[in-house]
Amino acid sequence: MTHTLRNQIALVTGASSGIGRAIAIALSSQGAGVFLVSRQRPSLEAVAAEIHELDEQARTWAIPTDLRDAAAIDRLREAVERETGGLDILVHSAGMYGRGAMSQSSVEEFDELYKANVRGPFVLTNALLPWLQSRQGQLVFINSSTGLNARAGVGQFSATQHALKAVANVVRDEVNLDGVRVLNMFLGRTATPRIKALYERDARPYRPDLLMQPEDVAAMAVCALS
Repeated sequence: MTHTLRNQIALVTGASSGIGRAIAIALSSQGAGVFLVSRQRPSLEAVAAEIHELDEQARTWAIPTDLRDAAAIDRLREAVERETGGLDILVHSAGMYGRGAMSQSSVEEFDELYKANVRGPFVLTNALLPWLQSRQGQLVFINSSTGLNARAGVGQFSATQHALKAVANVVRDEVNLDGVRVLNMFLGRTATPRIKALYERDARPYRPDLLMQPEDVAAMAVCALS
C-alpha cells in the first residue's frame, strides 16, 4: 500500500546540495512542504528558488542551521513550530567526511565528525520526535556503506556512521509501536560535490555518469516514504 505525501511537512538537513537537495526537491514534487536546512543561506535560497520555479505554490522554508550547535537546533525547532506547528518527515542528510589513517588523524577532527554526524542528528531527532510520534511520521537516515563495513583510511568517519546506524536502529525500536517508521539508507559513491572533491584529491578522473545519482537516492527515499 502507498500513501500520499501531499500536505505533509518535511525537514531535510544537508538540503543545500547533493543528496539532501535532491530529496528536498523530490518531496516538494509530491506536494510536501519542506524545511530546507544547512549552514549555507545562499545555497538554501537557491534550492528554494529552484523548487518554486517547478511549482509556484510550493511551500519551502530555508533555515540556515549549524547542527553542531544545540542552541541553533532549538531555534530551528522554534521556527518549525512557528511556521507549521509540527512535522511529519525528518530526513538526516547532513554530515562531514574525513579520511586518513587512524594513527595520523587528530582527536579534534574526530570530535568535529562526531558532532556533525552523530551528535547533531541525535539532538535534532530528540527535539522533533514528539511531533513524529503524534503524527505517526517517518525518519530517514542517509548513511554510508562504511556504516556497514569499516575499512582502513576512513576509520573515524566509519565510526561515526556505525554510531549513526545504532542511533537509527534504537530509535526504530523505541517508536515503532507509536507508528513511526525509520529508514536507514546505506549509500555507495554518489555523484555529489563531496565525491567530486574526493576524486580530485586522489587525482582520479571524475566520471559522474558511472556513479549513482542524487536523484536516484531521492527516488528511493520517496518510494519508501510513500
